[in-house]
Amino acid sequence: MTAPRVVVLLTGMSGAGKTEALRGLAARGHAIRDLDYDGYSVLRRAPDAPVGWEQLWDLPKVEALIDAHTSGALFLAGTVRNQGVLRDRFDAVVLLTAPRDVLLARVAARSDNPYGKDAAGRAQIEHDIDAVEPLLRRGASHVVPTDRPVGEVVADVERIATCAGGTGRKDGPRPTQP
Repeated sequence: MTAPRVVVLLTGMSGAGKTEALRGLAARGHAIRDLDYDGYSVLRRAPDAPVGWEQLWDLPKVEALIDAHTSGALFLAGTVRNQGVLRDRFDAVVLLTAPRDVLLARVAARSDNPYGKDAAGRAQIEHDIDAVEPLLRRGASHVVPTDRPVGEVVADVERIATCAGGTGRKDGPRPTQP
């Protein structure tokens, strides 16, 4: 018997733990994809943004990735303005969140991603915490706090995927903490 097909989006602000969660899920044998890389995202000039650009998904490429997934759980991660276009393609949308000071400290400390290291990047993150995270919260089926051990976060996300796979619902429950 094949495992049910489940597609879960992990979204959240820079520093929320999307990459760490993906690493933990991959270590547990799950299919993952960070949509910030491998051509799934494109940069577009955005003069009003503190950094002067915005990142958007290449929607046909992301749709093809989702369509190619036929069984088991696929965990995708990313936060872009046009992600809502694909909302009905996800069995669950999980907002990973942490307090502002935790997010900013993580971004300052990380060595695998330069985003947010300069003043413009930090200003963009601060703006997004205030303006974007509330929108993500409204569109999420689940909210998972990440200011705790990554193993607990990964276990919560796995439980969400298991429940989403059993319901066959695309809209999921309203935001909750597991």
